[in-house]
Amino acid sequence: MSAPPAARRGPLLLGVRHHGPGSARAVRAALDAARPAAVLIEGPPEGDALLPLAADPGMRPPVALLAHAADDPGRAAFWPLAAFSPEWVALRWAQEQEVPVPVRFIDLPAAHTLAAGTGADLDGDGSGEAGSVRLDPLAVLAGTAGYDDPERWWEDVVEHRGDGAADPLGAFEALAEAMGALREAYGDGGHARDGVREAYMRQRMRAARREFGDDYAVVCGAWHVPALGARTTAAADKALLTGLPRTKVETAWVPWTHRRLARAGGYGAGIPSPGWYAHLFAARDRPVERWLTKVAGLLREEDRQVSSAHVIEAVRLAGTLAAIRGRPLAGLAETLEAVRAVMCDGSDVPLALIEDRLVIGDVLGEVPDGAPVVPLQRDLTRQQRSLRLKAEARQRELELDLRKDTDAAKSLLLHRLRLLGIGWGAPAASRGSTGTFRETWRLRWEPELSVRVAEAGIWGTTVVAAATAKAEADAAGARELGEVTALAERCLLAGLPQALPAVLRALADRAALDTDVGRLAKALPALARSLRYGDVRGTDASALATVAGGLAERICVALPPACAAGPDAQAAAELRGHVDAVHAAIGLLDEEGLRERWSAVLGVLAGRDGVPGLIRGRAARLLLDEGRLPAEETARLMGLALSPAAPPPDAAGWIEGFAQDGTLLVHDERLLGLIDAWLAGVPESAFTDVLPLLRRTFGAYEPGVRRSLGELVRRGRSPKPAPGGAPAGFAPALDPSRADAVLPVLGLLLAGPPA
Repeated sequence: MSAPPAARRGPLLLGVRHHGPGSARAVRAALDAARPAAVLIEGPPEGDALLPLAADPGMRPPVALLAHAADDPGRAAFWPLAAFSPEWVALRWAQEQEVPVPVRFIDLPAAHTLAAGTGADLDGDGSGEAGSVRLDPLAVLAGTAGYDDPERWWEDVVEHRGDGAADPLGAFEALAEAMGALREAYGDGGHARDGVREAYMRQRMRAARREFGDDYAVVCGAWHVPALGARTTAAADKALLTGLPRTKVETAWVPWTHRRLARAGGYGAGIPSPGWYAHLFAARDRPVERWLTKVAGLLREEDRQVSSAHVIEAVRLAGTLAAIRGRPLAGLAETLEAVRAVMCDGSDVPLALIEDRLVIGDVLGEVPDGAPVVPLQRDLTRQQRSLRLKAEARQRELELDLRKDTDAAKSLLLHRLRLLGIGWGAPAASRGSTGTFRETWRLRWEPELSVRVAEAGIWGTTVVAAATAKAEADAAGARELGEVTALAERCLLAGLPQALPAVLRALADRAALDTDVGRLAKALPALARSLRYGDVRGTDASALATVAGGLAERICVALPPACAAGPDAQAAAELRGHVDAVHAAIGLLDEEGLRERWSAVLGVLAGRDGVPGLIRGRAARLLLDEGRLPAEETARLMGLALSPAAPPPDAAGWIEGFAQDGTLLVHDERLLGLIDAWLAGVPESAFTDVLPLLRRTFGAYEPGVRRSLGELVRRGRSPKPAPGGAPAGFAPALDPSRADAVLPVLGLLLAGPPA
């Protein structure tokens, strides 16, 4: 070690910008020069016991110190640290010395912060207060210096100074003087709780003085330096701290992300460009050249033609822009402008990718295995490793084949986490297959999920136990039938057979009491899907069959009176949606006689005069598609619905319900002719009333269908039907030999890939 520094008056106060690489380099230089006997860092004292873990090889920033109320994990606060955070650099400096230097946190304890209800907004230092207007010291200093951009001012006066080895304390002295002037002019600047926090910090500094004299360093936000250096009495500070509320807290290290450090993510102490700052901190020389080389590599990965000549030209342009603007070095603004002009051909589309991937970035930190966590987190980590499901900050898609054991286990884990409110994965539409054995998930691990895991820990120590207990509690607290049926489906998807008895009891109780046909119709589809697809995951869904059958029967009884009660247009549209949902659900159920019962209900709806035209038309169409309504009867019903005696709005509603898919009208010109004749005969006074309904119906068709219908109407006459009544282009009867020829190919298509 070098010789001890010369004696100084008072402790070494190093005011920094949180997550500033220039501050971080200057802190290391100042600590190397001063060699203090202890280092005090702004942070919650409850984290002191976790500080040794920072030296573990498995700890890789960005990470955050998480503190949450022991009895309410949802009340939590984070103290994030990146590799370029001055606090992290000071912590690691103390641990890397030949004789490790004591290091401690000195901010207001999280026990007070969380009890007072502040800090839960995840603003970085636990000091945020909802509704307070906070002064931005950098913005004021930048404006005073004539800059319109605080980030550009900070780059010029701090980031472009180098490591500060020539004068390691000069920047800190200048910044402390500036903050003193700001506090004199603006008071607390909207930082209402800073007086309490600074009183506690001064108490911790007095304790350090009794142990180390003045030979210690304090690393804190630059705003606090004038207050920490002010002369105050211990009694005055104690008076500020007396009577503060307190709660029991637990702490842990959790992974953090560069994206969560960005202000765009809502982080109160955030920075706009964490990826850029990480690069500045890691690149000891030629930062612009190295950065533009990274940009070129990213663009090449996206199949853009970027050569070494592009990089050289971009470096020159960035330097020229900096010189024109009077900047000591090219900053982020100049490099991005150079990239847009040289590498992106002036387009903002690839530039947005660069800003997302490199300026912000998706770096996710790591925490060592021995770090304290709640038991649920430990079980989740074990399953993530056994299933090779790595938590990543960048969003990615995961394709699962549920016929494979490992993929099925991944699906169960993700569904269980969703049931617990831990939204690591979100289901997405599968590409290239509609089979029930396929699942697609979009995965992204956000730091806040660590809080969700801690919250879910009250339900159990393992994922399956916690999800089971949570499902049982949700079933008991559900107010509507639809909530319970959706919960039953989620339990089956998550493979929670132990939770099903409680869910089924709640389901039966609410189904017996609910008489609203709309709620019954909303509840049935989830049960039908569970019964139809439960066997794909190997779960036993047979217990739901009785409940689903009972719901279907009650819907069949209640739906016709509900539709005949004269609902208005909005209610009729909702009932039409219920009819479609129930029809699809009954198609999935195997209960004997149920489809015939439902077809009879549709027949009643299609032929009853008091039912709105929208529902009558939809019922007729469903029966026609099922082959239960002859074409002649369909034409008769359409003729009645479109007769001159029918009110035009009701007739237009019938068309909307019947002609939801225009393909039918393309292939059955007789039905199209009926609609055409009705439309031509609508009185002028009623035409403006029905036109919006017809436009909504026909406007939803595919462009090819609309063109075909227009051509048919333009021709004016339908071609003569083929012998036997078959449409033109079709044989009068089915040819069995030709039909059977497609079966081998169809079997290959439906078999799917080998397991």
